Amino acid sequence: MSSANPDGDAPVVKLNTGTTTASTMASTEAEAPKTKPSSHALPPEKPEAIWTRTKVLLSFWAVIIFLGLPMWWKTTSIYRAALPLEEMMSWADGKACKPAFPLEVILRAPSIPSAEAQNLIRATQHRLDDLNEFPAHHLRLKLAGDDQSLDIQSDTPVGDSGHPALVVNLVPEETKAFKADLRSDALWLDVSYSPSQLSTASSTSSTSPLVSFIADQIQKLFNEEKATIAHILKSSNFGASFTGATSVQSVSPELAQAVNERVTRSVKYAEKYHLTFSLFTPGSQPSSWDIEEAIGEYLTPLLSAFAPISNFSVDTQVQLFAQFSPTTPAPEYDDSRGQWTLKQEDLSTFINSAEWPLSPSIGSAPTINFVLYVPAPSQSPLVVKDSQATSWIVPQWGGVAIFNLPHSTEELAYDNPAHLSKDALKPAFLTFSHQLLAILGTPSTPLSLPFRLQSLVRIRAASLLVSASSTMGSLARLTRSLASIPIPMSVASSVSTTLSHLTATCQLLREGRFQAALASARVAEKEAEKSFFEKSMVGQMYFPDEHKVAVYLPLLGPIGVPLIIGLLREMKRIITDLKRRKK
Repeated sequence: MSSANPDGDAPVVKLNTGTTTASTMASTEAEAPKTKPSSHALPPEKPEAIWTRTKVLLSFWAVIIFLGLPMWWKTTSIYRAALPLEEMMSWADGKACKPAFPLEVILRAPSIPSAEAQNLIRATQHRLDDLNEFPAHHLRLKLAGDDQSLDIQSDTPVGDSGHPALVVNLVPEETKAFKADLRSDALWLDVSYSPSQLSTASSTSSTSPLVSFIADQIQKLFNEEKATIAHILKSSNFGASFTGATSVQSVSPELAQAVNERVTRSVKYAEKYHLTFSLFTPGSQPSSWDIEEAIGEYLTPLLSAFAPISNFSVDTQVQLFAQFSPTTPAPEYDDSRGQWTLKQEDLSTFINSAEWPLSPSIGSAPTINFVLYVPAPSQSPLVVKDSQATSWIVPQWGGVAIFNLPHSTEELAYDNPAHLSKDALKPAFLTFSHQLLAILGTPSTPLSLPFRLQSLVRIRAASLLVSASSTMGSLARLTRSLASIPIPMSVASSVSTTLSHLTATCQLLREGRFQAALASARVAEKEAEKSFFEKSMVGQMYFPDEHKVAVYLPLLGPIGVPLIIGLLREMKRIITDLKRRKK
């Protein structure tokens, strides 16, 4: 639309901008072609890419299955050597061996005719069989031949390799009562009888007084040994093999209690022991003693006699100003007897283990301690209150002896002598000798030392046989219950050695070769302990499966999750393709 300018200028044209723009846009939109909306879907995957992804996934799983798993299995598997578990349990249950202790007793009767002596042997043997209620321990009588001489000291027939348990020598003597005398230095029993007692026909019957006396004396000598072996077998599964092992009627309750106490206080058997002799005094004197001379004269013969059973090493020490433990009650003075006393219940705390230098063990050998305590003159004499004893045994540890030096009233203000001579030490070392025999488990009867040592050989052989068999059973049960512990070849070798020596020990006992049986049982016990306490086995006993999960899960989790998810997707794709092809 236009209008004339009154001033005569050029005409002005006015445009309606808003209307023109809207109409223009509308016409433009109307004239523009319509297009399809854009799609966000990925382009279809090429078959080559799918096959490549599949091969990558399969290659990972192939490495894991054919390389990773075998290497893991090889490096983490526990080696378990094959063990004869059934045979081990058979020994532990007492089924593999029925131990026997046949003892040969030689009867020497040079003054009796041969036929009559044979009848005497048969009658005495019958009487012994009636008295014996423990079949594992049986005595067999044998008549010494005319051409067989006997060495009284060694008790071994000349030219014979066997060792008789006892030699009974019948000595004719005009006497009204029978007499029996066991020599202290040999296995030799002299039985005195009257020749007139053999004149009757019934003198060689099982009911004759002479036969009964000989059988009773022989049985009496072996009573404690028989009771000890019965106690050892009864406390194990071997006792089930003997009807008499559970109730030996011939053993008195007093003897059974004494055997139980002796077995309890004795130390465990070892091939070698270490003996420590200590001199303790609360003051500064005595500060020296003739210990080497005393050991050489009073103790060395006993240790030499023990050589077939165990060996010993010895050391000594002197401790001055050795005070009682603060927890130990002080000795009390008894006015009526003029002596200082210790109560029986306070003896267990007499040893001041905190301050007295008593080493529990030196090296691999068990230590047996012997303490010689010299009280001060102001507390002398010092005795146990009720028994008036000056010595006692600490079970499985050693012995203590109080050495009260003689003091007059004027000498009480002075100290003890500075030196103890060999002669002064004799009573103390005789006491130590008896304590050593008790701690090592030697029977207390009879008085003959060779007889007691021979009994100890048989007792120790029985205890080692039981101990090694029990250890085999414990190892077999441990192997079955813990499948995660390794069993190296060294354990299998030790078990094989143990079983072979146990078999040899049982056979040697049956043959009456007790010294060889002890040596074989010693090896069996050593190898059994070695196999049971193998370090590599003990280290794996406390490694449960939870520890393995805690180790592997942080390592395998980040790797295993992507591989498993990828495998599941690939399997899903394959299943989908198969369904599509079927349609």
